[in-house]
Amino acid sequence: MAAGGDGRVGRTGAAAALLALALTACTTPAQAPTEASPTPSTPPSGEPSTSATSPAPEPPDPGPVRIALAGDVHFEGVLASRLRDPATALTPASAALGSADITIVNLETSVGTGGRPEPGKRFTFSAGPEAFEALAAAGVDVATMANNHALDFGRARLPSTLRAVYAAAAADPPLSVIGLGRSAEEAFAPAFVDVRGTLVATLAASVADQDPTADPTGRWAATDERGGIADALDPARLLAAVRRTRRAADVVVVYLHWGIQGQRCPSDDQRSLAAALVDAGADIVAGSHAHQLQGDGRLGNGYVAYGLGNYAWYSPGDAATSRTGVLHLTVRPRANGPRPPYVVRAIWGPERIGADGLPATTTPADATDFRSDRESLRACAGLTD
Repeated sequence: MAAGGDGRVGRTGAAAALLALALTACTTPAQAPTEASPTPSTPPSGEPSTSATSPAPEPPDPGPVRIALAGDVHFEGVLASRLRDPATALTPASAALGSADITIVNLETSVGTGGRPEPGKRFTFSAGPEAFEALAAAGVDVATMANNHALDFGRARLPSTLRAVYAAAAADPPLSVIGLGRSAEEAFAPAFVDVRGTLVATLAASVADQDPTADPTGRWAATDERGGIADALDPARLLAAVRRTRRAADVVVVYLHWGIQGQRCPSDDQRSLAAALVDAGADIVAGSHAHQLQGDGRLGNGYVAYGLGNYAWYSPGDAATSRTGVLHLTVRPRANGPRPPYVVRAIWGPERIGADGLPATTTPADATDFRSDRESLRACAGLTD
């Protein structure tokens, strides 16, 4: 595709990513380019001779990739009416969301028509396909729906959801929706985005351990026979998908729905899985579900942001749950060797969720408190600066 004005190139949706993922299973090296016609053994007079063993010129450095991560988004309560005009629904947040090469969020709601609220579930969220339009218009490139609200209106709505997912991938601007599908293979498929020659892949999964007597999300897992969400309570399939994707992509991002609601520090399970994902080849591991920020920082060769908090949410809540923002990561991809990509810069743009459900810039004093709190969160997460 032609490059867009913001530097993005060749964005692909989750459906198209299935084909790309299948291709990564083949380990046959790329076919050598066809040889050109033989050249004369003696160059024309005045021209220097060229050796057949002369080193090929090194490819140009593609430069860093800017990735923006934000937390939970839905269109409930005061946010519901904003979908009447999807193009402006998240306009106050579009500057922060649209400034990166790739922006990734968690869409915490069912999408589509039909179905009924899951019986016995305390909170059920619903939005029309306009939710996808609103995210794309605000500058979001990838949205994960691997969470405990994606099927709030049951499996009967899933066909409608998937039709909207495929339409969003083909729209202009496009939006890749990952983390659910017609099968486990589709639900765990990554979205690929080509940024000036650097291929960035994003995978998603839910690791939110729900009580099956109170919350039916444990029954929502996609399998080989039925659709649903990418469920990674058993992380084997997710880890295998990361390893496969690592062979195809220059940068690998994993976005998870995990942890314990209301907790500032990540659980032992989060920390263990984060380490396993980095070992498997993930460059960035991020997530949400705690509904407040958790620590971010370096973990080995990777960068982990355990909790991105709420972002566009129907209620600000208290001082902890209203604190939000966008995490901007600058990644230097691998260049001419096995050295892994690494995050060279990580900046939080601190904000607060207001009464309208949208993030807004904080005061200078609150921004100072944010920086101090971030250091505390990083320490309890066991991460380095």
